[in-house]
Amino acid sequence: MPADLTALAAGARVVFFSGKGGVGKTTLAAATAVAEADTGRRVLLVSTDPAHNLGHLFGARLTDAPTALIQHDDGACGAGRLDALELDPAAATEKHLREVGATIRALMPEHLHREVDKYLRLASEAPGTHEASVLERIAELTEQVAGEADPAGRQSTASTQPEAGYDVVVFDTAPSGHTARLMELPEMMTAWTDGLLKRREASEKFGAALVGLGGKSGAAETRDARLRSVLTRRRTRFAKLRELLSDPARCAFVLVLAAERLPVAETIEFAGQLRAQGIGVRSLVVNKRSPADAGEFLARRRAQEKPFVADLASALPRVPVLNLRLAAEEIRGLDGLRSVPGLAEGPGAG
Repeated sequence: MPADLTALAAGARVVFFSGKGGVGKTTLAAATAVAEADTGRRVLLVSTDPAHNLGHLFGARLTDAPTALIQHDDGACGAGRLDALELDPAAATEKHLREVGATIRALMPEHLHREVDKYLRLASEAPGTHEASVLERIAELTEQVAGEADPAGRQSTASTQPEAGYDVVVFDTAPSGHTARLMELPEMMTAWTDGLLKRREASEKFGAALVGLGGKSGAAETRDARLRSVLTRRRTRFAKLRELLSDPARCAFVLVLAAERLPVAETIEFAGQLRAQGIGVRSLVVNKRSPADAGEFLARRRAQEKPFVADLASALPRVPVLNLRLAAEEIRGLDGLRSVPGLAEGPGAG
């Protein structure tokens, strides 16, 4: 059983907090990020949920660019820092389509570029476009972990601290159904890009034959090389993300839930979906447990919760469980978030 929140992220470079809507994953992701920063790590906290709550939780205005929330200069916390951002789905989609459009235009003759623009306008509303855009942004942000290289082979760094980057990136994700779909995409996108690369190889072989017949210009060869570079870079990015997600030493998935029938059932199903993708769950956090010693009403609620927690342990026996008591007051701001580790219940809590 994890002793506290810092155990949830211990040693990990990327941590995902996910679960059913309304179970408190934003609060726990933020509290974990604060705890990690207070131990001296450089932390980037990212909300991928379109219904952003991080800014309200910290009482700060967050954007799609990192905003500094904690900066420890020296002392017991060393160089610990916390930056946070709220991913902008619209901006991510626009950037994604702009890059895809550039790739498609390189494939098409100039007189068809207007058709490409028309296609992209339709694609902006197509199912899956938003998820692919968010995935691209997630991949980009995971490359900001210190010591990780980007797909072009350069050392990847964070824009707010270019000389070092971050020690850990903590994601507060959208509800589990959306996240399950998102976790399937790295493998799908890698396979799709592989298909494009194979087609380019066939095209380039044909083009090489044309060169011997005087049928292909140097400009076309340059275009092909540039396009291959773009596709290879994207394939490498998605492959690296897929590798990261399936590496329990670097990536931790924490599933947050309430001790109720539906959240428990959804968590068990979600853990199975992740397992099918080769992604392990590091820990389960049962949040807002009713105290048994705070009056008859809450004691009865605690008794009602017990069989649901037992079902969870039975279905996922190898996954550690952390129980957190219901807080007496609203959790908000740094002081409130720093109080969350004190809500952890000891071993044997049922």
